[in-house]
Amino acid sequence: MKNKWIIPLIFVSFIIISISFLKGNEKPKVVAVLQELNTDHSKIVKAGIEKGFADFDIDGKVMAPNLHGPTSKQVTMLKDVLKKKPDVLIVTPTQSSAVITALKEYQKRNIPVLILNQDTRWTDQTTSIGTDHLKLGKIAGEVLSSTLQPGDQVVFIFDSQDHSFQNDWIKGAKENLDNIGARIITKDQADEKSGNEKLVISNILQTSPNIKGMFVTNDNIALNALKVIEEKELKIPVIGTYENWEMLKAVEDEKLSVALSQNPFDTGYLSVEQALKTIKGEHVEKRIDSGVDIITKDNVKANIDFYAKIVFK
Repeated sequence: MKNKWIIPLIFVSFIIISISFLKGNEKPKVVAVLQELNTDHSKIVKAGIEKGFADFDIDGKVMAPNLHGPTSKQVTMLKDVLKKKPDVLIVTPTQSSAVITALKEYQKRNIPVLILNQDTRWTDQTTSIGTDHLKLGKIAGEVLSSTLQPGDQVVFIFDSQDHSFQNDWIKGAKENLDNIGARIITKDQADEKSGNEKLVISNILQTSPNIKGMFVTNDNIALNALKVIEEKELKIPVIGTYENWEMLKAVEDEKLSVALSQNPFDTGYLSVEQALKTIKGEHVEKRIDSGVDIITKDNVKANIDFYAKIVFK
């Protein structure tokens, strides 16, 4: 009686061992859901993520809804991804409570969620990866301060008061400008969607002709500021945040003295590195600073060549 069970038991054991072996050799599955994939910034983040997938041998995918689609499209996408049961989710969430509700479903299923470049105020994320925005602002203020004298007038131009990271940029920049006694005469908004950037900047320069410096928190607005300054034949240093190719070219052509970035490539790459640590059960810090990329005439050529190779092929 005992002998007749030996072969079936051996067969079952073989099946169990084979399944375990196959599972053990499966690649980790990681999905990244970004806000969009149409901008230069998002393309660079995607390139960083995909380089991480290749380097760490991960079965990964990057996706995003259309640029101008409603928030509900990202929610739908997150729900679809959840059905595929990835090992880790990397996400740049839109500013919506509905998205957080969708992310909570991942938490219920013990799927780690890594947040990119957003302060969601959601405490159950595994980690948040991105630039220290206050630090970026302080660097902007420090760089701009180096061109100014006490009492010089400075203007800040932003595209939205709804973005907490831009508020941090302005706060950090103001701190260093205050330290040298610069006068911040205005903080004005230029609405990129309505296309009024040049008009806003022209009005500022007309009403405040003694401006000696400008910090702009949006790349397209910065480029329009440069155009207006050039048209008026003025010499005003502009510090901008770069997220597109034209900003790099502006630095190369010495129209823009310094451009600062949220380091999109490294942010994407770091997210995959942290995802793998999570899968392995290793400790992951709650906040990962991806640093600030400072572009000047001395290093802009290397950056242009790098991005031309990996993104703008």
